[in-house]
Amino acid sequence: MDRRMNINLTTAEERLAMLIWRVAPLTSPELVELANEALSWKKSTTYTILKKLCDKGVFKNENANISVVLSQEEQKARQSRRYVEDSFGGSLPNFIASFFNGRKLTPEQSAEIKRLIEEYEEEAHG
Repeated sequence: MDRRMNINLTTAEERLAMLIWRVAPLTSPELVELANEALSWKKSTTYTILKKLCDKGVFKNENANISVVLSQEEQKARQSRRYVEDSFGGSLPNFIASFFNGRKLTPEQSAEIKRLIEEYEEEAHG
């Protein structure tokens, strides 16, 4: 199993990650300046949170150059899968039924969902 599969980000880690994802790649001094402007964080806070994100496998900081290891889209997908696992026993149909509970789809939404299902069925079967 991928060791990054169950990454849980704290609120502070998520705030810094959002900044990095928006502008990466960047240098750690650039990140310190950005975090100071956007979050009013001190250099030490930024480096502490960055180290935690790197330890979790979200980013890499080599020679003061920060790069993305786990994209924002990948992190969102992992969080979504974890939510379905934890809340619905991993049952996507149960999640969808709960999500729709009394709501109606527009024809466009229905067509898009059908297209996505077909796309992923093709990938799974060949």
